[in-house]
Amino acid sequence: MSVRAAEGGKHNVLHPGDIVVLPVDLAMAQDSTGPLAIKVIREMGIQKLWDPSRVHLVIDHTYPAADEKVANLHNLIREFVREMGCRLVEGSISHQHLLESHVVPGMILFGADSHTCQGGAVGAFATGVGSSDMAAIWATGKIWARVPESVKVNLTGKLEKGVFARDIVSHFIGRVGEDGGNYRSIEWKGPAVKTLSISSRACISNNSMECGCKLSVFEVDEATRDYFKKVNRKPLMEVHAGPKANYVKEYTIELDELQPQVAEPGHVDQVKTVDEMEGQHVDQAFIGSSTNGRIEDLAISAQILKGHHVKAGTRCIVTPASRLVFEEAITTGLAETFLEAGAVFTNATCGACVGTHLGVLGENEICISSSPRNYVGRMGASSAQIYLASPATAAASAIEGKITDPRKYL
Repeated sequence: MSVRAAEGGKHNVLHPGDIVVLPVDLAMAQDSTGPLAIKVIREMGIQKLWDPSRVHLVIDHTYPAADEKVANLHNLIREFVREMGCRLVEGSISHQHLLESHVVPGMILFGADSHTCQGGAVGAFATGVGSSDMAAIWATGKIWARVPESVKVNLTGKLEKGVFARDIVSHFIGRVGEDGGNYRSIEWKGPAVKTLSISSRACISNNSMECGCKLSVFEVDEATRDYFKKVNRKPLMEVHAGPKANYVKEYTIELDELQPQVAEPGHVDQVKTVDEMEGQHVDQAFIGSSTNGRIEDLAISAQILKGHHVKAGTRCIVTPASRLVFEEAITTGLAETFLEAGAVFTNATCGACVGTHLGVLGENEICISSSPRNYVGRMGASSAQIYLASPATAAASAIEGKITDPRKYL
């Protein structure tokens, strides 16, 4: 991949490995990373942000606060926002909120959260940085970056019943390994892309971080343009790979051949088909997270749960990714379906995914989750085990109290 950067009216063609200083259009930190960024910018002696309107602080990981310590961190963020005049969002996961309200094609977005690469779903340059780097962005509006190499993933065919975007990206991670995309730009291409909704693309771009990517990008197409017409936001620019684009690796995924995927505990890249994992007991099913807490995820989960009941002794927790998703789930009757099925329907937040509230796992408990990560201790006790799957697989598993193929309920 080559990147064209404009500085001072001059255009320079950059190539993988080159270093470039980028102007930032939007900078985000959340309630886990924001407090440290605030500490660093205080230590730098910065009294004024470069552009408060472009700085977003999002309270999402543990909202509302689950204990006094977290409440104090939230108040530290609120005080900083009042002082600096920047933007504050509470109760929506940062990546979903930005997709709903701010991100546009061509935008340069940095977030103090690794899953910021979700913005690539709509053709933005979006990636994560640490808290110290975020403080530097707040102060200057710029950051250096190394131009990544590119990987091309060609999607062909069409998804079969019971197979979803999460299964595509899980299959890819299992294929390349948890470091197979390290500091690379993954470009999702091929004739099957047009069959994927914006939410499905967001799922893939978000979860691509789990193989180490720097960027995960879908080029702007008619679906993207239609989406931004609907939400009344204009792209900054469209970026497309030219005929001379170079890729260090190319892959093809035939969607017709995919089955529902399940990642085994401890490693996101130990991926098997659901039929290889069927029958594994689960204590909890979690449907939500920035990867899979959108309305289409909740809709398929409700379709599976409708007319059934969560198995006795099994917990099913459904957590929307944003306030908008939460409200739509209520107005469309999805929330009622969850409650009738015996599930717990929570406010919008990261919730159980980050292991701080609303579904923390106890010792030796087993969970099937639509969240992005399953490393040791991620959702609670270090002895707990986390299997990763699509919301559909999680919902079907909640009904039977064991890992279950969702296709039997569709």
